Amino acid sequence: MLSVYAVLGAQGAYAQAPGANGINYTVRIDAPGNLDDLLEENLDLLRWRGNPRVDLEQLQRLVKAAPEEAKTLIATEGYYSPQITAGLDTSGGTPVARIVVEPGQPVLVGDLDLVLQGFVPFEQGGAPYDAGALRNRWSLPVGARFRQGDWEAAKRDLLREVMQSRFPRAQLVETSATVDPEAYKASLRVVIDSGPEMRFGELRIRGMKRYPATVVTNLNKIRPGDMYSEAALQALQARLQETGYFATVEVSADMRAVLNAELKELKDDAGASPSEDDDDPAAPAAQAAAQATATATGDTVPGQATTGVKPPSAPGPTVLPVLVRVTENKQKNAEVGVGFSTNTGGRASVSYDDLFVFGKRMKSDLIYEQKRQSARVDFYWPTTPDGYNDSVGGGIERIDLRGELTTVASVAARRAWGTPELERSLTLEALIEQREVAGIETTRSKSVPLTYAVTRRKLDNLLSPTRGYALNWQVGVAPLPLLTDEKFIRGYTRGVYYRPVGTGDTLILRGEAGAVLSKEKIGVPSSFLFRAGGDQSVRGYGYQQLGVREGAAVVGGRYLLTAGAEYQYWFRPPWGVAFFVDAGNAADKVKDLKPEVGVGVGARWRSPVGPINVDLAYGEAVRKARLHFSLGFTF
Repeated sequence: MLSVYAVLGAQGAYAQAPGANGINYTVRIDAPGNLDDLLEENLDLLRWRGNPRVDLEQLQRLVKAAPEEAKTLIATEGYYSPQITAGLDTSGGTPVARIVVEPGQPVLVGDLDLVLQGFVPFEQGGAPYDAGALRNRWSLPVGARFRQGDWEAAKRDLLREVMQSRFPRAQLVETSATVDPEAYKASLRVVIDSGPEMRFGELRIRGMKRYPATVVTNLNKIRPGDMYSEAALQALQARLQETGYFATVEVSADMRAVLNAELKELKDDAGASPSEDDDDPAAPAAQAAAQATATATGDTVPGQATTGVKPPSAPGPTVLPVLVRVTENKQKNAEVGVGFSTNTGGRASVSYDDLFVFGKRMKSDLIYEQKRQSARVDFYWPTTPDGYNDSVGGGIERIDLRGELTTVASVAARRAWGTPELERSLTLEALIEQREVAGIETTRSKSVPLTYAVTRRKLDNLLSPTRGYALNWQVGVAPLPLLTDEKFIRGYTRGVYYRPVGTGDTLILRGEAGAVLSKEKIGVPSSFLFRAGGDQSVRGYGYQQLGVREGAAVVGGRYLLTAGAEYQYWFRPPWGVAFFVDAGNAADKVKDLKPEVGVGVGARWRSPVGPINVDLAYGEAVRKARLHFSLGFTF
């Protein structure tokens, strides 16, 4: 039901002189749920407010038109039998237009007719399409409220689902929604045609000039004859972007092969031999009409076989070449940077990269921090066809921390493989360490450890996660006396778990544990022992402040155990506040692992480059507060 009413005051009060500003009025909308926002954003009555050309007479016309306009808008939310009244009250100083909406009972989806045409594999015995799973994923099922936005999204998602694998040229050939307002039901019909099944063809590379094609081909896991998959194209693009060789990468299926085939078919049809009907000027039109009718009904056109048109050839695979377009990065690149860390203080760095040194990528870094200085060079081989990333490198590092000064020279060979969700690596090092502590004799040691590491990530977002977990395991051994002063076995694990709470908050749980087994502690490299404290450990304490006392210094221990819990309240996303408690310690004996506790509060911002965290934490053992800052999610 639609109605318009008016309460008018003294008309003369609103008479306007020529050239005067438009009439000033207010609008009040009384509608449940989000319908008031919908009307406020779309009604002409609101959009024309403040326009100098609107006088009282035009305002009355806007109010009169508002119910019908509101009915159309409300129907998009599934309400097809609303009661809407609109009125204009001019008895006060400022006219007030009021819209009152009773939406009534919503229309629900009563019937769904989802028709799949085609979806036939081109080869006999090929895998059938899982039509049942496709129907199950339809997002507007029977019983759901029929909203226009949901209807459009459901069709779009259905087509997208089909086009992602095997049938990239699928299209919706018929869609309809029949609404019965009296029964409050909507009958939906969707007909989707798969088009031909498609397979990948050869790899084509565009834009490679400086670097060998093996940089691309070694990373390509798509083989000719594989079924079309958008996910496979995206995975190849991601792998190429991670290499560092390219400024831009675009991986796609070359649809020109399909277009060329269609053009050839049109040319063949145009060159077919004429029939007797060619002498009749009306024949082409009649034949076209008959053909169109046959296409729509599925019938056969009488006499079509005698027209001279070549019968369709047997269906076969449509092959799509894989096209890789790249823009190469410059071969040589140098960078200078400065920064600050609440862990290691001020920082200055110089880096130099060369993407092609004897066929390998070279990365070199010179870093100076207040508590740590290092110089390192690494060489990386292009990824192998089996997905292995091999590298060798060496460097020297000096760390002055908590009264302990260590200088380490090392060379290492590393093999890494896997995906961002599951990474694995094997590292063989040879290192020489000099360790100095005031009042204690300087020691030198050498070691050749082998370390195997696994990282498992199952997160909703690798840049700024809110759900899921990440785990890391490491096992290191130095079992042979060759160039090793002290044989040892080292195990280490850490993890983080994200769980959504309520409508938008997040609970984060963290933990880590480690142990080193050896006959003597002296001779085990300091980098293989454990300490705790800092931005990514037990907040409220300085960087690696928790460990084993050795004179006036704090040094690494054989055992490590830390844990933490954090609650993030996002009061105005992307802004939030966090409350946390951390506890842990490192020691040479398990019985000495007495946890030190830190509690605090922090500010959070989900920036485009990852979360930015600023924390103020109080360390109970040291009885002082400390500021911590971190950028991004790293695991």
